[in-house]
Amino acid sequence: MNILLPPKKDKSREEITTGNRQVTIIGANGSGKTRFTDWLINDLQERAFRMSIISAFYDSREYDTLPGSVDMLYKEAVERTSILRNDSVSQAERLMSLLFHEEMLNLISYKVSLTENPNAKLPPTKLDKVTEVWQDIFPGSKILIEGGKMLISRERDTDCYSSVKLSAGERAVMYYVGATLMAPENAIIFVDNPGIFLHQSITKSLWDRIEELRPDCTFIYTTHDIDFASSRTNNAVVWVREYDATEGTWDYDILPEHAELSDDIYLTIIGARKPVLFIEGDGVHSIDSKLYPLIFPQYTVKPLGSCNKVIEATRAFNDLKTFHQMDSYGIVDRDRRDEGEVKYLRTKKVLVPNVAEIENIMMLEEVIRTVASRYKKDETKVFTKVKAAILDLFKQEVRQQALMHTRHRVKRTLEYRVDGRFTNINSLEDHINDLVNEINPRGMYEAFCREFHGYVSSGDYQNVLRVFNRKSMIPSSNVSNLCGLNNKEAYIHAIINILKENGKDAQRIRRAVIKCFGLDDNNLASMKSESQQSTK
Repeated sequence: MNILLPPKKDKSREEITTGNRQVTIIGANGSGKTRFTDWLINDLQERAFRMSIISAFYDSREYDTLPGSVDMLYKEAVERTSILRNDSVSQAERLMSLLFHEEMLNLISYKVSLTENPNAKLPPTKLDKVTEVWQDIFPGSKILIEGGKMLISRERDTDCYSSVKLSAGERAVMYYVGATLMAPENAIIFVDNPGIFLHQSITKSLWDRIEELRPDCTFIYTTHDIDFASSRTNNAVVWVREYDATEGTWDYDILPEHAELSDDIYLTIIGARKPVLFIEGDGVHSIDSKLYPLIFPQYTVKPLGSCNKVIEATRAFNDLKTFHQMDSYGIVDRDRRDEGEVKYLRTKKVLVPNVAEIENIMMLEEVIRTVASRYKKDETKVFTKVKAAILDLFKQEVRQQALMHTRHRVKRTLEYRVDGRFTNINSLEDHINDLVNEINPRGMYEAFCREFHGYVSSGDYQNVLRVFNRKSMIPSSNVSNLCGLNNKEAYIHAIINILKENGKDAQRIRRAVIKCFGLDDNNLASMKSESQQSTK
């Protein structure tokens, strides 16, 4: 079933083809999603079937006048029979009345058929299907029908109770399943906020089941729930950016499929309406995800895990800039990258700090001094002791660190150089042998040792942070105790709390971190201006 979308600013209209059984309309608050959906419903009329749990739950004497809606079905049923009362005050109640009415008619028909055929079977009803799905979603609970009433029993309880005591989420599941079964054949079912009242753990499985119930229907969801939008499998995603009330047009696009950029990344970005900053680590435990949102508050920070994912996502997203009109940057640890690698990454909008890894940022001189000062310690004495400890630690590990840098440099060189086309194995062997002599690993290693010893002898603390990869640097330096804190976690927590306060101390730390990326206020202003221009 093809669906023609509302007019765009240039009066053109996009079309969604029959290949998609689900359509998800997303956008930031105030972008015009609801008006967009209403326009579609009005345009489709008898093909549209609307479900809104908010409207369904609350008393309303106003009926949904769409042909085939729950309210119209209820109204028609009341007019056809005298046994269905006309006093339901909400759509949810009207739905349950319809389900029980069908149940009663089914029983009457079955009783009549028994007089002609003793072997007649009781046909299943929509209420049977509602009961089946509901009990699958909420295991341990059962629906009982007694005396024309719906009762609920729990495994842990001995008594039954009325369905009116169900939670909002339990009632929502019942409504969604029942209403879907009531939709006309081949309907386009519109669902407003499909995750409302539902726990995240059941939302995806519920809508998977509901979609299976009606393979003839197309489902159009309006939501700002990024996780739900990315959970649909045969899904066309419509991103609504803005509504022009004067012209009655929208700025929107259908998201293109892009193998290198996941729906989750895409939807996170466009739902936030801010340029994105891809970072390493996870969104819960990593220092990156705690620190960078406070250093770069003008960006939507999206953790991706590995550095390779950050680099690829930044490249892929910026390649599609003509579509989404937003800017993005990435941040990766420096690790053992040389200046050539760092320069190349920065040209691709991947920021690389002038320290080896995220823990080293916490060891910047100004960061240490700020924390020490905050906890009433002499910041100069604290930093002097920390500096001495780090230099001594690095001195002990110079050869090990030099070897790791050599290994990285050799690996990167081989990756770049062993990419030619060779006519036979002999030419490949000759090329490899030449590379070993050309690269000279031992000479490279000895050069690193001399360079690193030079940093130690000159007390070059900043360059030590740039080349020294050591996850245990914070506890090994004793910086936490020197600042009056118990451990590494307390030290990091103190830095995060200072940044959250956003006072003078926060500005001091923020400037140090920004400088660590080779940036200053002018660079940041340029980045911000570029991002703003790209969203216009």
